[in-house]
Amino acid sequence: MTVRTPLLLALFAGSAVLAPLSTQSSSKLPERAVRRDIPLTNIIRKAFAAGTRDSTGRPGKNYAQLRTDYTISAKLDPATSRITGRESIVISNNTADSLASIVMRLDQNLFLFQSPHLAPWVPSENTDGFVITKMSVNGQPVNLAAAAGGRGGRGGGAAAAPSENRASGMNTSRATISLVNPIPAKGRATLEVEWSHKIPGGPGANHRMIQRWADTLYQPTQWYPRVAVYDDLRGWDPELYLGPSEFYNNFGKFDVSIDVPAGWVVSGTGLLQNPEQVLTATARERLSHVLESDEVRTIIGTDEVGPGKATAAGDRLVWHFVADTVNDFAWATAKKFNWSATRATIPGKTAIPVNMFFLPGNASTFANAGPITRHALEFYSGLWFPYQFPQMTLQAGPSAGMEYPMVINSNQGAADHETGHQWWPMTVSNNETWYGWMDEGFNQYMNILSAADSRKAPPVLDGQGQSYGRTSGNEAEPPMMWNANYAGPQYYSFTTYSKTPLMLSMLGGVVGDSAVWKAQSDWGKAWMFKHPSPWDYMFFMNKALKKDLSWFWYYWLFTTESVDGSIASVSTKGTTTNVVVRQDGQMPSPVVLKVVFEAKGAPIRPMANATMLDSVTAIVTYPVDVWFAGDRTFTAALNFGGRKIEKVAFDPFCRFPDRDPSDNVWPKAAPAPTAEPATTPAAGGRGGGRAGGCGA
Repeated sequence: MTVRTPLLLALFAGSAVLAPLSTQSSSKLPERAVRRDIPLTNIIRKAFAAGTRDSTGRPGKNYAQLRTDYTISAKLDPATSRITGRESIVISNNTADSLASIVMRLDQNLFLFQSPHLAPWVPSENTDGFVITKMSVNGQPVNLAAAAGGRGGRGGGAAAAPSENRASGMNTSRATISLVNPIPAKGRATLEVEWSHKIPGGPGANHRMIQRWADTLYQPTQWYPRVAVYDDLRGWDPELYLGPSEFYNNFGKFDVSIDVPAGWVVSGTGLLQNPEQVLTATARERLSHVLESDEVRTIIGTDEVGPGKATAAGDRLVWHFVADTVNDFAWATAKKFNWSATRATIPGKTAIPVNMFFLPGNASTFANAGPITRHALEFYSGLWFPYQFPQMTLQAGPSAGMEYPMVINSNQGAADHETGHQWWPMTVSNNETWYGWMDEGFNQYMNILSAADSRKAPPVLDGQGQSYGRTSGNEAEPPMMWNANYAGPQYYSFTTYSKTPLMLSMLGGVVGDSAVWKAQSDWGKAWMFKHPSPWDYMFFMNKALKKDLSWFWYYWLFTTESVDGSIASVSTKGTTTNVVVRQDGQMPSPVVLKVVFEAKGAPIRPMANATMLDSVTAIVTYPVDVWFAGDRTFTAALNFGGRKIEKVAFDPFCRFPDRDPSDNVWPKAAPAPTAEPATTPAAGGRGGGRAGGCGA
């Protein structure tokens, strides 16, 4: 039954309660409302209030984070493909909060039967996950069989203190240890864990889902129990590990000893501490020459296999690595690893070794890996800030595109991209599950710059921003400010990786590419070995670029809107040509026009907002502010004197998202004649739909 109140009845009757829109007011209503602020969620408001972050985009005066220092001893048994380990973790609580719990990352539990994961990340086999046999905090045991408890948030809350240290969630990828004695603010605790797990292998799908080739090569990832991040935004990181989303880890020191059969070569994060105990004299002598030139040198060759040849003699050997101020540790081992090495000379620092570990059958995929990695290390060091670590290692295995501090699981195919991750997130460490665009997306963007530099050519960012217009409006696309665990099918295929270069292409079209690079470099330096949020990035870039770009960040990060510009009309009266530009999308942009004059005529008179590209071509720019009143159209009054204008193009560098760029030019291009059926496939590419291409 429908109940109609008097107000509703009045509305239905067309009474004066609400007059028709056309008669409400004679004032003009805006055709679109342009949002010009950065949305603030509760977590960033809380951080602002606490003084841990602020609108400068730099760490706030009260910013603090955990430090976790690991001492790990691990033993590999190839017969069972099992790692057995024990670890001691010193947790330095540098925050102002008392921690009533410790949250652990147990990523190997992804391989437990019926553990949740997201397609198409398919675990290679069911295992027993992490088998944790003993755990203690400050020498006091943890009850591993305790009943399930809470999630363990900030401080102690109102819940009663437990009578014992007890663990819950031990069969998931996120476990909680409730503490009898909380870790005080600015205090420390030592967590000790004994554990084992089978290294999964088999026909899984996607990175990290397969971690060995039979019993001859092992590439363990997320292989030890880790302490989760506790930050000022969410407290303990609340997310499960479901496969596609990557990592968010604390920084600290790793002192790692790995026990493997003699003859097996081990690569990993950090610096090898005991080469005289695990390497042959021949290998050590070859290593001593690596930094002398860019030559790629063989350290262990194809014919050097087994104890006394590939490694020192014996039954088993313990490889000891140390890495300081890193947020993870990765390694690989094989009984027939080849090892080659070269150097990279880091601008402003010194030369470092670049190590490559691969099987003889992989040699062709590593033939150019050294030079590619060298170029990436040197180029990104100059672009952002110097590479922060003492070595770089590439290691072959079933995952051929994955990154960790000082280590990439990659051959030459992904070497540039994976090396780029040493800047983000290995040095500037964002939350990759929530904001994957801040590492994968930044990396895809800088890969464009690196690829151009390797060809000794300028980067081509024209066309990138415009191309987003053909994706905008797809219901499968989530906004970039979206959690990867819930983001749907397009998140990792587009939103995390591909959209950021398009966004930064447009930003370069607004402020200039070199200005973007300088601001990004300064932001990275400000957040080295810390955990920035997107708000820190947005506010920092606004200040560094000396522009209020809040409108830009809102539309690119919080929506899936586009510009959809066009030239609606062009008319000339006297010496003034009026170009009417229309924007049908919700996202605004500056008005950038390329004006081409006839070759001869009256002298071209300068305009204050115009730059001459050559004697007959001008770029005219009006700021984005022209749209802030809400109009859909803007009339650009061009007065260059009496010279006749031959052509006009809106967004000539193709930086602004546009569904149909063909209407960006005047006079509009004639339809192309119908082509005869092609006898060979047409060349592929990102573009399409541009009238005459960028700069037309």
